[in-house]
Amino acid sequence: MGKLAVFLAEGFEEIEALTVVDICRRCGLQADMVSVTGAEMVKSSHGVSVQADRQFSEVDFGEYDMLVLPGGMPGTKNLEAHEGLMEQVDAFYHSGKYIAAICAAPSIFGHKGFLHGRNACSFPSFESHLKGAQVTEGPVEISDHVITSRGMGTAIDFGLAIAGIFCGEEKAKAMAETIVYRK
Repeated sequence: MGKLAVFLAEGFEEIEALTVVDICRRCGLQADMVSVTGAEMVKSSHGVSVQADRQFSEVDFGEYDMLVLPGGMPGTKNLEAHEGLMEQVDAFYHSGKYIAAICAAPSIFGHKGFLHGRNACSFPSFESHLKGAQVTEGPVEISDHVITSRGMGTAIDFGLAIAGIFCGEEKAKAMAETIVYRK
C-alpha cells in the first residue's frame, strides 16, 4: 500500500486536494493532508477552511511514496515559495519516487526542469510553464514517476490515477463504479 502527502498552502484549490484525499482513503491508502503554513487550519482559494492532518515540520518524508501538489491561486505560488517542500520535491524526483501536481501546480515541475521529454498537462493558462514537455489536453498524464493533471474538472481522474498506481487499475476501476464516475 502507498502513503501520500497532499500539501495545503493558503489559497489551494479545495476540490483538487480533497478529491485526491477522498478517493485514496476510500481505496485504503494513507493520504495525509500536510499544512505548509504553520497552522492547523488552511484556507482555500474559495475561503473554505480545511484542517490539516499534519504540519510540514512533523513529517518524516522517508515514510511517503508520493507528494501531491494541488493547484489554486495563490496556493501554487505559496507551495513553490516553501523551500523545505521544494527540497523534498527535488529529492523525490531525483530518487524516482512519485510526484504529482494538478491545475497550476505542474508549472512548478516545469520551472524545475522535470518535464523535459515527458507528456504533461496543466490548467490551460499555465501550459507555457511546462518547459520541455509535450503538452497534452488529456485529463491526466503519467510519465514514469511524474503525474500531472489539468484542473478541478479532472480531479476525479487524477485521484483515480493515483489510486491506480498503488492499488492497481482494477481497484481504481471498481472505485470509479462505486462513486458512480463515468468518463
